This record gives sequence, C-alpha cells and structure tokens, in this order.
Amino acid sequence: MDYGMEMEEKMDEEIPFTKTLQKQNVISIDKGKSGAKVVLLEPRTYSEAQGVADHLKSKRAVVINLQRMPTDQALRIVDFLSGTVYAIGGDIQKLGIKTFICTPENVDIVGAISELLGDEEHSNIKRW
Repeated sequence: MDYGMEMEEKMDEEIPFTKTLQKQNVISIDKGKSGAKVVLLEPRTYSEAQGVADHLKSKRAVVINLQRMPTDQALRIVDFLSGTVYAIGGDIQKLGIKTFICTPENVDIVGAISELLGDEEHSNIKRW
C-alpha cells in the first residue's frame, strides 16, 4: 500500500471532537443592562458641564435641558459635550428646543425626533 494512500485514509476517518472547558469572559446581557441609568439635568451655568461629562464617563446616558440658561452658555455646553461624546465613542442628539440626549458607547439611540417646520425659538440662532 502506498504511503500517500494510507495518509488519505487516515484523514477520512472520523475524529471524535472533545470539547475542552476553558474559562470564558462572558457577561450576561441582563446583568449588564440592569444597572443602566438615564440622568436628567437642567444646568444653569457652563461650569456644570463637567458634571455632565462625568456621568457620561461613568457610562450613564444624560438628557440635558438647556432652556434655563443663556443661549451663549448653552452653545458652549453643547460644544463641550459634543467633544466629550466623541472622545468616549458616544453620541449626542437633539430632542427638542435646547434639549439633548448624550449617550456613552454602551447606549444606542434608535430612531429620530423630527422638528416641526416653523417651530423655532425666539432666538436668531438656527441650530436651536
């Protein structure tokens, strides 16, 4: 019998598969989501922006209402939070007039809220 033929026959034989137990780093989805929180904030000054960023760094989504602060400071906060969510791989989306949701990378935003045409704030800044 040819050596090549013998090797081919051995390769055709069924080899029993034995599963070895290995330690796996698996986290249950239920456990990961059970501690998820959404923080609702209404800052009054730009100095409160760092506190919002701290929530995002702690993997908490934040809904931020900027209606009670001057427009110039609100713009600065949105710019700061845009940089924050970019740095942590998150997202920021507008929910309404001067109201935004900021999420860390572990939270996905699905869907969108459309704006009504002609429903603009009394300010001349279009993005608000």
